[in-house]
Amino acid sequence: HVQLVESGGGLVQPGGTLRLSCAVSGYTPNSYCMGWFRQAPGKGPEWVSNIYSAASNTYYADSVKGRFTISRDNAQNTVYPQMNSLRTEDTALYYCASHTVVGGWSYWGQGTQVTVS
Repeated sequence: HVQLVESGGGLVQPGGTLRLSCAVSGYTPNSYCMGWFRQAPGKGPEWVSNIYSAASNTYYADSVKGRFTISRDNAQNTVYPQMNSLRTEDTALYYCASHTVVGGWSYWGQGTQVTVS
């Protein structure tokens, strides 16, 4: 019943900006954190960012720190990564996920493609 749907990906020039969305439907038991991961072509997955429900605390990978900002809209149950100053190395399939207290990253979306060129 739980679904995470990403959107907002696309093609952008280096230095440009994209705003992704992750909409969550259904009840996510014991979820306290939403995260974003990415996988570049031919490379392994990489953790990008977390946002916590408590005070909306955020954490970022060093590779995106200072350029990406993650926020949430609790009314719409949606998480928004704001990605500024995009670089070619940011090109990847971006996934959102929900972290639960006991089960870790328990729910995953299908991903949205970001291409910087």
